[in-house]
Amino acid sequence: MSQTQAHGPDHVEINSDPAAFAHWPEGVYEEMLQDMENGCVGSVLVSETETMRIWHLRLPPGKRCRFHRHVNCYFWTALVPGTARGYFSTGEIRDVVHYQGETKHFNYGAGDHMLHAVENTGDSELIFTTVEFIDGPNAPLDVPDEVRLVPPGG
Repeated sequence: MSQTQAHGPDHVEINSDPAAFAHWPEGVYEEMLQDMENGCVGSVLVSETETMRIWHLRLPPGKRCRFHRHVNCYFWTALVPGTARGYFSTGEIRDVVHYQGETKHFNYGAGDHMLHAVENTGDSELIFTTVEFIDGPNAPLDVPDEVRLVPPGG
């Protein structure tokens, strides 16, 4: 008898059927496939300890961040209002309106994850801070040194 792993409510499956992405803009599905293990959940990693990573994400109007995979609990806070479009590994696209101070929490158990990208659909820059707790049941994904904040003169 096989056992199916129960996922938490924030887990998002990766749809293996390319037809589920036919409504996406050209090239976006291919970008998702290339970034399956991207652990850069922000633009700049501003602080890191043994238990957490703190990120800033800045998205100018009309720009989209790379697809990235969340594997551990985290929360983000919108520092400014704006509008965004989310592309999710299920094939879903979600349009959302963010307000200043909006904060969302996500929880991931062993084997849980979410792969997505965010596009700024508004006419002003989107700015978020994300706190990722990397001491959870899943090993944190690697991030390249070039995304780490370098202090002035450092």
